[in-house]
Amino acid sequence: MSREPSFHDLAPSGARVLWVASSGGHLTELTRIARTTSADEQSDWVTFDTPQTRGALQGQRCHFVDYIAPRDLRRAVKASSWAIRHLRREKYDVCISTGAALAVSVLPVAAAYGCNAIYVESISRVDGPSLTGRILRATPRVRTYTQHAAWSSSSWKWSGSILDGWVAEPRARAKRSRRVFVTLGTIQPYRFDRIVDAVLSVIEPGDEVVWQLGSTVRADLPGKVLREVSQDEFRRLAAESDVTVTHAGVGSILELLDLGLVPVLAVRSSGFDEHVDDHQRQIADEMVRRGLAFELDLEAPSGETFERACSFEALAVGANDHRRSGTSAGHNTFRGE
Repeated sequence: MSREPSFHDLAPSGARVLWVASSGGHLTELTRIARTTSADEQSDWVTFDTPQTRGALQGQRCHFVDYIAPRDLRRAVKASSWAIRHLRREKYDVCISTGAALAVSVLPVAAAYGCNAIYVESISRVDGPSLTGRILRATPRVRTYTQHAAWSSSSWKWSGSILDGWVAEPRARAKRSRRVFVTLGTIQPYRFDRIVDAVLSVIEPGDEVVWQLGSTVRADLPGKVLREVSQDEFRRLAAESDVTVTHAGVGSILELLDLGLVPVLAVRSSGFDEHVDDHQRQIADEMVRRGLAFELDLEAPSGETFERACSFEALAVGANDHRRSGTSAGHNTFRGE
């Protein structure tokens, strides 16, 4: 039986929290953890300045630092210097982060200044901690948590998983041409041409396609092509689609589950220079195991994967209203209005 994660215990009621996360899936996870707490309204957020972060944190107290690419030591040190200056001026009860590089820059500084420093490993790390997690586990006065009971220990406490909040159920779909939304995320500088080629091989005549490509630049695509989209636009495009195909990034996955969508996942591989490592394989396998996603085989893609995804929806555990959220009236990109 699934249960709701109990992250609310990480921040005592009324605590002033410094929430720290890189953009993308790390921030998406952290915002969901924050919702379970009763932190002080004067709590602050530290992240990168992107359309996604501005949309997700609208109305919150935010501090933006320069983007830190994977293994970017120079900018990581620069962010640490910012943290030192900031924590000399501001006082917090707790500093909580879900990664990635930004966690290594800020959490040790927060711990040194007397904050209760907490690192929650990403749900994408099914088999064990990331490099960030291993570094922070060895950092004095930083407490570490996992979202997977299988590798919890006295060093890595388990408080449940964000994924415990959904189940998948069959749904009916009207027979018509499909609306397909393909999203590759925004991680730089990694291209992901294999997902584009796989989708091109299985879309059918009459399918309406919208592509969000990030760092993957292509001039051979049918439909509408976008480089980046805001969080609101992402949610609208996904909610209007019959099937959403996404790289196996945690941020995209959680947004789609929120919308009631069971996504089609394509896994980035470090062997094809599509990511810094192969952690997307872990989260994709976990999503498929839970029945919350289908995987598109990039070596032998099949249109049947799209049809299966169209036939299921994700339901919030214990929710009374299972209808999709995030749709907006008016302009419809798939209709070209």
